[in-house]
Amino acid sequence: MTQLQTRLTGLAGGTRPATRTLGVHPTVRFLLRRLGAAVLLLFVLSLVVFTLSTIAPGDPARAYVGANASNAAVAEARARLGLDDPFLVRYARFVGHALTGDLGRSLRTRHPVTADLAAFLPATVELVLTAFVLALVLGALFAVSGALRWPGGAVGRGVLLLLATAPPFLLAIVGVVVFFGSLGWLPAGGVGDFEDPGPFGMQALDSLLHGQADAWADAIWHLALPSVVLAVAPAVAVGRVLRASLDTVLGMDHVRTARSKGLTERRVLVGHVVRNAIGPALSMAGLQLGFMFAGVVVVEQVFSWPGIGNYLAASIPVADFPAIAGVTLVLGAVYVITNTVVDLLQALADPRVSAT
Repeated sequence: MTQLQTRLTGLAGGTRPATRTLGVHPTVRFLLRRLGAAVLLLFVLSLVVFTLSTIAPGDPARAYVGANASNAAVAEARARLGLDDPFLVRYARFVGHALTGDLGRSLRTRHPVTADLAAFLPATVELVLTAFVLALVLGALFAVSGALRWPGGAVGRGVLLLLATAPPFLLAIVGVVVFFGSLGWLPAGGVGDFEDPGPFGMQALDSLLHGQADAWADAIWHLALPSVVLAVAPAVAVGRVLRASLDTVLGMDHVRTARSKGLTERRVLVGHVVRNAIGPALSMAGLQLGFMFAGVVVVEQVFSWPGIGNYLAASIPVADFPAIAGVTLVLGAVYVITNTVVDLLQALADPRVSAT
């Protein structure tokens, strides 16, 4: 009777039996939230880019037909390009075409912008990824040498900090003057010679796949100087954040316990410190990767690198708005997607992130 009375009392409102709450897994919810934010940011970016291209000085129709064309020809080109339509109609058409991969036709090259980007983007990706890997290596050395007090590490960190204080264009010019003009160690620009273009459009990768050692070495030789110039500032930014995290984690109780057990500093760092300290450095690395894609425009111009930076620099003076908008959207998409991937990597490294 006692158990029956207890159950009846619970059903009457005294206590309720425990029920399992059904819902979305925190990791899935975190993923959906980040993807939704990325999509929203891309739409906002498209609106900003289209608005700026609309209010910017210059006449796309005249740029399309030429500076010496008659007013009638300009008016006809304006009607054919749909520039007389209302703003919202043109923006909806712009977004609709962009979602299908149609970014318009360049007013300068007369080629589809997507085709131009497909031709120029691989060289930029090759340069940025090379610089990013180099930045991660330098940043890790910067952080670990400081956290573990390596002998002579202060000299390397001082040199890296000194180089990071210079603007990229100045660092690039000085690099060309010193390593090409004075010492003759490195080439001043270009991507080298590669007779058989590969499927990826990246000389270092394609020459490696073709087994052409000389072409691969030549590609690395041409990548060396621009990738170092592009990697210096991100390396310092990532290294500073990682060192601060390492210093914080190295002072925690579980690390002192691991040391008291007789573990070497290397095993303590790898097994007990890195995973807990990597989160902030991942966030900074994602930000720096986006900044590197944005800053590659200047570096490509100095080193005559045939990427989207040079393509954008040639499109701005002639008011080639489809090309400018296409490059800006691609760079913005890379930045947003990179930071979304970094957030997901942080959630994998530290499950507590997805619970927030």
